[in-house]
Amino acid sequence: MDIYHSFFSLIPGSSDTDFSDNLATYMDGLKAAEKIASWRLMRRKLGLGPRELGEFHLMIEIENLAQLDDAFTLVSTRDGDIEMRHHSVNSMIEKITFALYRDFPDPHRIRGGERF
Repeated sequence: MDIYHSFFSLIPGSSDTDFSDNLATYMDGLKAAEKIASWRLMRRKLGLGPRELGEFHLMIEIENLAQLDDAFTLVSTRDGDIEMRHHSVNSMIEKITFALYRDFPDPHRIRGGERF
């Protein structure tokens, strides 16, 4: 499983609950279309965490990079419902940082032959 992370804050004056509702509609649509496996939104608690990462953390689980590419392909059409859903989320975000991680060790890893 790969996990696509985004760390961000909302644009001042944006409603946090409107954002979370919009995000749920957007992410649940991607999940229903099998473009992602699952997702989770978290919010920094008690001000703990690096300020440069923002107040929110979105984790999107994907089966593999092909699934992530399929999600990007769908969203990049910028057409119809997917564009409206993407805009309803993206227009409320500022200062975003992305990261991509994988489960470790890799399930296909063969041990004992490493040369480093």
